[in-house]
Amino acid sequence: MNLELTDEQVALRDTLRRFLSEKASISGHVRALLDDPTGSTGAVWRGLADLGATGLLVPAEYGGAGMTMVEAGVVAEELGAALYPGPWLSSAVAAVRALARFGAKAPGLLTGIADGTTIATVALDQAAGTSRAVGIVLTGALSAVPDAAAADVLLVLAETAGDTALFAVDTSAPGVSVTSERGIDQTRKEFRVELDGVAAQRLADAPPDAVAALADDVLIARAADALGAARAVLHLAVDYAKVRKQFGQAIGSFQAIQHLCVDMYETVELARSGVIHALWAADEADPAERHLASVRAKAFSGRLATVADTAIQVFGGIGYTWEHDAHLYLKRLLGWSAFRGGPDRYLTELGAGLAKSGLS
Repeated sequence: MNLELTDEQVALRDTLRRFLSEKASISGHVRALLDDPTGSTGAVWRGLADLGATGLLVPAEYGGAGMTMVEAGVVAEELGAALYPGPWLSSAVAAVRALARFGAKAPGLLTGIADGTTIATVALDQAAGTSRAVGIVLTGALSAVPDAAAADVLLVLAETAGDTALFAVDTSAPGVSVTSERGIDQTRKEFRVELDGVAAQRLADAPPDAVAALADDVLIARAADALGAARAVLHLAVDYAKVRKQFGQAIGSFQAIQHLCVDMYETVELARSGVIHALWAADEADPAERHLASVRAKAFSGRLATVADTAIQVFGGIGYTWEHDAHLYLKRLLGWSAFRGGPDRYLTELGAGLAKSGLS
């Protein structure tokens, strides 16, 4: 596994970073969409599609780039750094990986995702009910469905004849109800989706190992997004410490501020190594190693919210204001920390695994 980006990956990163700075800045794009349920505009979404970002993981025969999760992690990190609020992760990563993990034959859907004309999302977390298939009709309630308001197609796991299968639902179909579930992070759009006798298309069987693999994929991609957000707020704090003066000198010259900056840097870089390994493992490792890598990524990057919290201490009073971006980064990272449980749960799982391996 190479921890360094290739020339092509660096070019992808730099191109996307420039696009987001010019077309989807926090001040000009993100803040305007904090209360928008779709989290994106047509112009920015088309721009991402033109760059190939929406079809990054789609096989070349369906119009995509056929790249790996490592490249998806490069994009996710830049979108996290820019606090991008749109449905890229849901459509370009979760939906595409779901179709691949379950072996679904959906060329039209993949082509639409690749060229940006179709936005899809996946309902993995079903905390408030289940979906049951009766023929090709789905009924049930799904909670915490990301980007449902922006999506044209919802991929949902449902029970049918004692087995679980993957179904596609048109979100504009009769019987589909989408209600916003507001959380602490306004840049993440989540919804409760109720299905009342909705016509659906069965795409593939959904065996437990494929469901687990998809869950790992989504967790790893979200970790890369969080890494980008933490990196960005760290750089903002360090830059501020270089120019903000107290007692006639930059606050960055004070040992207390230096220690805070070092603590932030250490947390980000510890998380980075785990995220990079997990992105590689998502494609290359066996199921056991992949899952362990995803657990490590969550365990160590789940604490990235402390980076934004510490950054606000460096900013002082200005960091608490609505006009400053620090609070948006803190909320993004708090949302990640809570995603599928806090990091302590994953650290416990890691510890248990180490103890078991030591006894065997």
